Amino acid sequence: MPRRDLLYLHGFRSSPRSTKAQHMGACVARRQAQGEDWSWHCPQLPPSPAQAWSLIESVLLRLPHDRRAVIGSSLGGFYATVAAERFGCPAVLINPAVDPARDLARYIGEITAWHSEERFWFRAEYIEELRALTPGAITRGERYFVLVAQGDEVLDWREMAARYAGTRLTVLKGGDHALSSFPDHIDDIFSFLEHA
Repeated sequence: MPRRDLLYLHGFRSSPRSTKAQHMGACVARRQAQGEDWSWHCPQLPPSPAQAWSLIESVLLRLPHDRRAVIGSSLGGFYATVAAERFGCPAVLINPAVDPARDLARYIGEITAWHSEERFWFRAEYIEELRALTPGAITRGERYFVLVAQGDEVLDWREMAARYAGTRLTVLKGGDHALSSFPDHIDDIFSFLEHA
């Protein structure tokens, strides 16, 4: 019987209400209803990367080391990479941010969240917090399953593919940053998680 405790990490300006998070959570709930031993954790991450990492770390530390796994989209994919490297857990990455300190510098200021009218401040010091978290080279590529869309309109798919070379990397023709085809990959994601 597969056993896994999943931590889903949403992207910048996103939330647990994202389509991918909702879909993945529903899939876990169906497996739980069938008697499989899965748990689901999908917190709202604060804008501060240091605070976000503190929350991520606190969740992972509560989960048994042989059961925990992370799933991250965009900035959440960056955080999931940090988690995989520091905790040695399996990670599923969806169009993961490779250099968010560089890419998010232009968003310093007041920002509106995607799934609500809530506004928040993305502060200049958050860029240094991202730099401080940035992991080195990927170790043990087999612990990663990475989905990259060539049609990503936000991040460069070539940079993502190069960063995660040596992992279980799937480069999808077309697509978009949100990975609208996400439901098509659910079976592969669960297969990876069950055997990682």
